Amino acid sequence: MKITSFGVNSVNPYNKQQKNLKAAESKSVAATDKIEISSAAKEMSASSTYSTERAQKIQQLKEQIHSGNYQVDSRKVAEDMLNYYRK
Repeated sequence: MKITSFGVNSVNPYNKQQKNLKAAESKSVAATDKIEISSAAKEMSASSTYSTERAQKIQQLKEQIHSGNYQVDSRKVAEDMLNYYRK
């Protein structure tokens, strides 16, 4: 009986697996994440008047607290708390 290696070396299942892995890697590299900012968000970031007005108000409150003239309206605080918890 004679055994020859005819045709056995030409079929290598590992080569097929390597080719498939390389193809899968190239496909996954092409996918990327994107972030899109809506026009409303762009408008909000562009308008800086809110931040300047808020900074001025905070500065006034700090001055009032430092000088001792700041007084808390307890009725307003109670009303706001009730409105918050009723929602």
